[in-house]
Amino acid sequence: MERTRIFVTRRIPEAGLTKLQKVFDVEVSPFDRNLTPAEIGEMAAGAQGMVSIATDTIDRELVDGLTDIKIIANYAVGFDNIDIEYARQKGIPVTNTPDVLTQATADIAMALILCVARRIVEGDRLVRKGGFKGFYPMFFLGVELENKTLGIYGMGRIGQAVAKKALNFGFKIIYHDKISHDGASLGFSARYVSFEELLRESDFISIHAPLTPETHHRFTKEEFKKMKNGAYCINTARGPLIREEDLVGALKEGWIAGAGLDVYEFEPKVHPDLIALDNVVLLPHIGSAAIEVRERMSVVVADNLIAFFRGESPPNKVN
Repeated sequence: MERTRIFVTRRIPEAGLTKLQKVFDVEVSPFDRNLTPAEIGEMAAGAQGMVSIATDTIDRELVDGLTDIKIIANYAVGFDNIDIEYARQKGIPVTNTPDVLTQATADIAMALILCVARRIVEGDRLVRKGGFKGFYPMFFLGVELENKTLGIYGMGRIGQAVAKKALNFGFKIIYHDKISHDGASLGFSARYVSFEELLRESDFISIHAPLTPETHHRFTKEEFKKMKNGAYCINTARGPLIREEDLVGALKEGWIAGAGLDVYEFEPKVHPDLIALDNVVLLPHIGSAAIEVRERMSVVVADNLIAFFRGESPPNKVN
């Protein structure tokens, strides 16, 4: 009996591939790069299931061309790269990989907070260039975290994980989300505020909302002007939540003190002015880039596909 064929748009860790290969005929793209929609359509022809990654653009046109595909398993927690509503209309469920990358992404958010507050990366560069001439009282001053206010935009799984870690550093937590959680459901002390209050009161704002039409460009020059002059903006969610050109302006004009970014508006392109600024820490989208996490993500992808083709509801269906 012919086995179900699964197409994987870019190689994922062996743990997930091995699990898939025990059940399906698996074909992995031979190219170690992002595929164009046309290439995805061509390579996925005849496959019944597909594993996509966060940088694959799966729009209406491509969905229409995937005539044999019955399910798309996205190797990411976000799914803004897929027109999930149109896929639903076409009867194609889409799944993601939540939970397994929560702590790792929260770690990166906290790392960025520490780096921008204490000028860690800037200091490393200075030492490597021979600029360290010895200690003196006014040298290389940053800010401490104790008693600072961390504003979290998006109090989902990752936002909550960041809040819990930040409490150990002495932060006071405020947050804005479309849902106001009660204290008992959160399990820690955090105060719900309006978006305007979040901007005004936060010493650090950490962004953890999904990318939707409502959150696209949620942070522009208007929002940066309302933040404290000494505030910092951290983004480990999705790049287009920030209008990058406006962030550059806010940093140059001193409306805010600095930024830490793991994601970018036009990824993988990074605004050249951000690269030139010392008060910005830039990471190459590594929120989930821990060996254990990426392996668990690959297993979740496999579990979603296996459940579907067994006739069960995939555990992480998003549409």
